[in-house]
Amino acid sequence: MRYKNPMSEQWAKIRKNLEKILTPGDFKVWIDPLSAQVDAAGLVLRAPHAYMAHVLGTRLRGSVEACARSVLGDRARVDIRVAAPAPAPAAPSVSPDAAAAPRTGRAAPAPGVLPMPMAANASLPKWRFGFDDFVVGPSNTLAVAAAQDVCRANGDVRTLFVNATAGLGKTHLAQSVGQDITRRMCGRRIAYMTGGDFASRFIAALKGGALENFKDDLRRLDVLLFEDVHFLQGKPKMQETALFVVKSIQERGGRVVFTSSFSPRELRKVDSQLVSQFCSGVPTHIDRPDRDMRRDILMRKAAAIPVRLPENVCDLLAGRLHGDVRQLESCLGSLAFRARTLQSEITCDLALEVLADYADASDAPDLAAVIRLVCESYGLEESALNSRSRRQECVIGRNTVFYLARKHTDMPLREIGQLFNRRHSTVLEGITSLEREMSRKTSLGRQIGRAIALVEKRAGLTGR
Repeated sequence: MRYKNPMSEQWAKIRKNLEKILTPGDFKVWIDPLSAQVDAAGLVLRAPHAYMAHVLGTRLRGSVEACARSVLGDRARVDIRVAAPAPAPAAPSVSPDAAAAPRTGRAAPAPGVLPMPMAANASLPKWRFGFDDFVVGPSNTLAVAAAQDVCRANGDVRTLFVNATAGLGKTHLAQSVGQDITRRMCGRRIAYMTGGDFASRFIAALKGGALENFKDDLRRLDVLLFEDVHFLQGKPKMQETALFVVKSIQERGGRVVFTSSFSPRELRKVDSQLVSQFCSGVPTHIDRPDRDMRRDILMRKAAAIPVRLPENVCDLLAGRLHGDVRQLESCLGSLAFRARTLQSEITCDLALEVLADYADASDAPDLAAVIRLVCESYGLEESALNSRSRRQECVIGRNTVFYLARKHTDMPLREIGQLFNRRHSTVLEGITSLEREMSRKTSLGRQIGRAIALVEKRAGLTGR
């Protein structure tokens, strides 16, 4: 006789709830590959790689926690971890559909990582985003127009640099280019990678004595979609390789799309020739969406869930939420889940209850309060942030303020640096250092992440 495992049944219920509130694409990419364990303390999720864990912990944590607590109780916690990593390949891997081909001998990448097919006849990535579901408005018109031109066989734009803070559509736009070029120009060699991907593959190739093969694979590409290029700051050997690859692609008439949280002129410790390549095409910037765009985004997201979003509720959300697209997605998902759980229609009253958990974006973030809360989190006096001390807690405290000011305000780096008598290059290096530590999922990185989440919650910045 086979007995049912109650823990497995609980995870099955949580999955079912997530499937109801997430888009089919998000569920397939971010939830399907997870392994889960339910115990007395709550839910432990294991992602196959750090990038997926990062997305779950930032973009989808609210939805996962809400679904888990509806099954396990309000006190249940959600712990997101990375499963034991597989050895990094010495060169770009092919797509899942082509993984079985005897020509390569390489293992298929974990679900959710967009692979890098090197041959024209290899199966191409399943792109998660396209131009059809990208909302265009005053804040991104130039970037979208340039990205669409990259996709045309006779287009003028061959090199594009997209600069935007988190949650404004850099990844969406880069993947839209990949999807459209795949459709328009079948047979092109195309790769999608982040600065972190490039760094890990570079190191693996260097250690394995296969650096020339790595460079050779990449320089033969027709299209390179290179995200988060600011992660190459302060890494001269990687920059040298990246410059060689980019110049080779451009000289052959290929296309390169770069994205970054910073503009080319804001980057520091980057080879001037590489910066010149960033600027050799069309540099563009994406701002936060205006009210009309936010309204359009909400209606499209509601249709994708799907859930009926009344006009008056949409207007209320668009007027109250002034943050990025992730904030809009998070709030709408919470609202849809609450309505479904309560078996209620979506109303303004219900929306106001959900909005109470989000920042009132009509007011600018109180930076004085943020600085005070950061100091409390790290056990610092505020004067220590202005000092020249290089103690770890002082440096991390300053960098945390830099990070939060960049994320939640439109202040330029120069103004952020003036808060502590620092140059804008110091602000840039501090933010990049903090992001790198958190992406590595080290003990210190997790501690920083928890401190940032707590400050955001106490400062009323949650969901921004």
